[in-house]
Amino acid sequence: MIDPDGYRPNVGIVLMHPDGRLFWARRVHRDGWQFPQGGMNSDETPREAMYRELREETGLLPEHVELLGETPGWLRYRLPPRAIRRHDRLVCIGQKQVWFLLRLVGGESALRLDLTDKPEFDHWRWVDYWYPAEHVVVFKRGVYARALMHLSQFTQGIPGVQQEPPVEVLRRSQGRDRDRSWRGTRPRPRPQGARDDGAGSRRGGSA
Repeated sequence: MIDPDGYRPNVGIVLMHPDGRLFWARRVHRDGWQFPQGGMNSDETPREAMYRELREETGLLPEHVELLGETPGWLRYRLPPRAIRRHDRLVCIGQKQVWFLLRLVGGESALRLDLTDKPEFDHWRWVDYWYPAEHVVVFKRGVYARALMHLSQFTQGIPGVQQEPPVEVLRRSQGRDRDRSWRGTRPRPRPQGARDDGAGSRRGGSA
């Protein structure tokens, strides 16, 4: 399902630990990390699609989470040119997403990455609230910053959440990186053996 502008309807899920850290997962057979997300079916509302994707990608059911908030309307990002399939009958140039903030209320033991024949992720960990907006693949950083900025209003009073965003996240959330965010630019490779300092503790999942 692709809209007339070339965007595929999609939902994104920000899953929060009770201590304010966020669920951060590694793509299967890839080095990329991201939030759970997935396309909507034509007969689904965004909320219905969110709970379906939550189950498929994390193993969690509605009773395992509390819905804290969602973004109003669509947030869009464009794919880099190398990822656009120009020969498809309907050309998808990017995603338009509704983002949801959920808080885990069940135990971590409910998290399962292997419920489907083709799991999306093979490992997960908890990270600080603003970390994903600076460490997701470059072309998604703008939409992550905008989603986290909006959803941060629902984190008031939650311990461990730094309310003031980093300057770079604030800049991206205001769209100042929109031109470069989809042109296939890549972050500079880190030195071999470098660590993700400040990313929070690693837990769960099967590496």
